[in-house]
Amino acid sequence: MESYLQVENLTKSVGDRILFSDMTFGVNEGDKIGIVAKNGTGKTTLLRCIAGKESPDFGKITFHGDLRVGLLEQTPDVDPDSTVIGACLNYDSPTARTVAEYEEALLSNDSHRLDNAIQQMEAAGAWDFEDRLKRILTQLKIVDLNQSVRELSGGQKKRVALARIILEEPDFILLDEPTNHLDIETIEWLEKWLKQSRVTLLMVTHDRYFLDRVCNQIIEIDRQQMYAYQGNYDYYLRKRSERIDAMASELAKVKNTLRKEQEWMNRQPQARAGKAKYRIDAFYDLKDRSRLNLEEKNVKLEVKSSYIGSKIFEARNINKRYGDKIILSDFSYTFARYEKLGIIGDNGVGKSTFIKMLQGLVAQDSGEWNVGETVRFGYYNQDGIQLDRNKRVIDAVTEKCEEIIVNGTLHFSPMQFLQKFLFTPLDQQKYIHTLSGGELARLHLATVLMTSPNFLILDEPTNDLDIVTLGLLEEYLTGFNGCLIVISHDRHFLDNIVDHLFVFEGDGKIKDFPGNYSEYREYIKNQNETDAATTLKSPVNDRPKAERKERLSFKEKKEFEALSKEIDSLNQEKEGLENLFNSGDVIMNMDEKSRRYNELKELLDEKEMRWLELSEKEY
Repeated sequence: MESYLQVENLTKSVGDRILFSDMTFGVNEGDKIGIVAKNGTGKTTLLRCIAGKESPDFGKITFHGDLRVGLLEQTPDVDPDSTVIGACLNYDSPTARTVAEYEEALLSNDSHRLDNAIQQMEAAGAWDFEDRLKRILTQLKIVDLNQSVRELSGGQKKRVALARIILEEPDFILLDEPTNHLDIETIEWLEKWLKQSRVTLLMVTHDRYFLDRVCNQIIEIDRQQMYAYQGNYDYYLRKRSERIDAMASELAKVKNTLRKEQEWMNRQPQARAGKAKYRIDAFYDLKDRSRLNLEEKNVKLEVKSSYIGSKIFEARNINKRYGDKIILSDFSYTFARYEKLGIIGDNGVGKSTFIKMLQGLVAQDSGEWNVGETVRFGYYNQDGIQLDRNKRVIDAVTEKCEEIIVNGTLHFSPMQFLQKFLFTPLDQQKYIHTLSGGELARLHLATVLMTSPNFLILDEPTNDLDIVTLGLLEEYLTGFNGCLIVISHDRHFLDNIVDHLFVFEGDGKIKDFPGNYSEYREYIKNQNETDAATTLKSPVNDRPKAERKERLSFKEKKEFEALSKEIDSLNQEKEGLENLFNSGDVIMNMDEKSRRYNELKELLDEKEMRWLELSEKEY
């Protein structure tokens, strides 16, 4: 297995704070590695150092061979003056330049220029590249290829940047929070693509399902040290728990030995004058080891909700549209006490507009919201914290509330309350504009909960929160004695929190599904299977002409025939290896054969999917 990347003794600090120290690890061809750590421990900085965007304090980063490396940053740098298709094309590639010229010629109304562009496309064999470009953008729900990047939302820009990386076909991809601002359907598409692709991957993400289904290795950064686990996220959780238990046991032994040695050290110097120096050195080594602090510093979400009455809110015949785009159409609903609702749907269908209308932040076109008198909203806005970023954390929070009363009895100063969200007195003196994304998310959460709301509305709360804080937030919300509406693309979060879902289907249609996200996906899968079975039972000749299958092109016929033979050959090789594994004989080169067996399974999945895609067309 070829080595792609070697990181040796990498150290990086910010000011007087060390992010990571003497980090050493390697990435081999085919590895799919997820990086896990709390906010502020340097995950993004590590990726930027590897990508050459930042310089480490010490250490060495070595890429082996002539690798094509792609980087998707949390906030991608996409030229605002470009079009969508222009932003996707790497102009260092002659094929990409040819396609860009052809697309511009199509819009120019210059027949001579278009003729030349078509000839160049033919000469460069660029038609397949253009087809692939448009297919990827369509799968990522980007339909207007000539739209200005300046007009795109944050999620759309991320999808354009993602399409650009996929088109470049890198050998090695670095992904920094790739699921942020993507809708669930796009996340699942990306998850599937990364699983099936043979690309090597190093990524940072808080999406636990994504980590579990894509990664075959996990790297954890904890207390400035690195720990590697050969398995997915679920395997990592089990092994990390074992590691912490082993460290706690070792620490207890060290402290027990230290007490005995301390007694020896406390004797008069004359009593140990003839003792070996190594024992004195060993004592100080034990003392250093005993200082290891295994206590987890976690956000303490002990805030209680205020009383909420039986009347929550009622929506009566709500209508809302922007031009031709319908957000809500004659929507009516009565919200019950202690209800926990999740909202899902494609980007741009009106999820955020819905919750803003409920709070009176956006006016409906017609209809009425009737909100109960005891309802006290707490709103976590995906647009970010609404505080003056040129102020210090403690000053901004104190201006908002000089005393925080929890559950009607507990009184906290802003400084005390912020410490529950891991803001030390020193951190509270930081200017807000210097905070990391994770620190801003924690501060935002603190300002929402400090008012003791009884109706929480959370719009994409999982962006920028680390996995540990997410788990604690889930635990808090599960026991939250109030009402909750959450918009989220985090499937694990939705599964653990909500009682039912509003599925925004577009054109003002909302489906109320009684269950969590995984149950909804299972329902959709069963519906699709039922529809497919019904279609198969229908006589082919009864289909109207307009519904007949698209016919295979000559090129696709050849591909289809070749795929059938290739799948047979791969299956034979796979069966041969299975027979060998089950034979009980001693197997030479077992590692190599195991790797080949896994490769065969991935190849068969890929080939069979393409075979099914082509088989749906008329031969």
